[in-house]
Amino acid sequence: MLNTIFLFLGGLGGWEILLTYAIILLFPLIVLIDCLKSSWKDATNKLIWVIVIIILPVVGAILYLIIGRAQKDK
Repeated sequence: MLNTIFLFLGGLGGWEILLTYAIILLFPLIVLIDCLKSSWKDATNKLIWVIVIIILPVVGAILYLIIGRAQKDK
């Protein structure tokens, strides 16, 4: 899947590819840790967000930042 992303980026050198892989892999991991460490109004929402972030890493992480953070217990 990641190779098809790089096909459209074209002209990337070695360190750019490494940086892109790091961002694609680390961003969902950081968001997943934030989701797991937070307290929630409903435990079911936490489980659903964990599943979404694991199944759709980049899209799920972006959706969590846009939608999910508002559902947390403050």
